[in-house]
Amino acid sequence: MLPVFLILFILVPIAELWLLIKIGGEIGVVPTLALLIFDSLVGAALVRSQSRVAWDRFNRALAAGRVPGREVFDGAMIIMGGALLLAPGFLTDAVGLILLLPPTNAAIRAFLVRSVSKRAGVAWRVGGFATGAASRRAGGSGSSEYDYEGTATEVTDPPPALPDAGEGDGRG
Repeated sequence: MLPVFLILFILVPIAELWLLIKIGGEIGVVPTLALLIFDSLVGAALVRSQSRVAWDRFNRALAAGRVPGREVFDGAMIIMGGALLLAPGFLTDAVGLILLLPPTNAAIRAFLVRSVSKRAGVAWRVGGFATGAASRRAGGSGSSEYDYEGTATEVTDPPPALPDAGEGDGRG
């Protein structure tokens, strides 16, 4: 895994510089800088709008009593996309925008869930715990509400002090 990141940290900046020089040579330095600034502003507006949508979906999932797995993943993708948009360059901006757009975000999520499911040998299901068929088999109603029983005792006095090792035990 370390060689992959090392190659990325070397190759991506080289590719970004090459692309900036090529584009700057074709359209000029000032238009290239203006295009980078425009791209960053559009990306910042997209990050702001997508993060609000993801936050609203996250809160709705919590209010509905289900685990917000999909919403957390979408939020992570938005953070990664925003971070890539902060880096100057056209390649990182393109990847950042891909991570921010909902259709590509959903495609990446679906790919990763399938990939992890195959590698782990389990079926992943994003949703509330104890929902669906497994809960019904266990005698539950299939809802995500829980019913716990228990007792509690309020303790107002501090616990008694333990005797020191040398006092009152006949050894000292």
